Amino acid sequence: MHKKVLLENVDKIHTTEMGVGRIQKNLGISEEPVGYCISKLKQGNSVVEKEGKNYYVTVDNCIITINSSSFTIITAHKKK
Repeated sequence: MHKKVLLENVDKIHTTEMGVGRIQKNLGISEEPVGYCISKLKQGNSVVEKEGKNYYVTVDNCIITINSSSFTIITAHKKK
């Protein structure tokens, strides 16, 4: 159900200027992080859970944190 909400609002998903660098550093990627995170969300094996005000997308050994009201990608990191 939570995944459906995110997919229905995929055009609203964004991050802040600071978030761009943080996500790239944490995931070890050089590509544009919003598109990268959206592509991860759209994968069939992604799992979305909601805790408090955030959605947590778990897929391919990474966790992406998205604010549930603003659809801002707060951070993303590799699973420990």
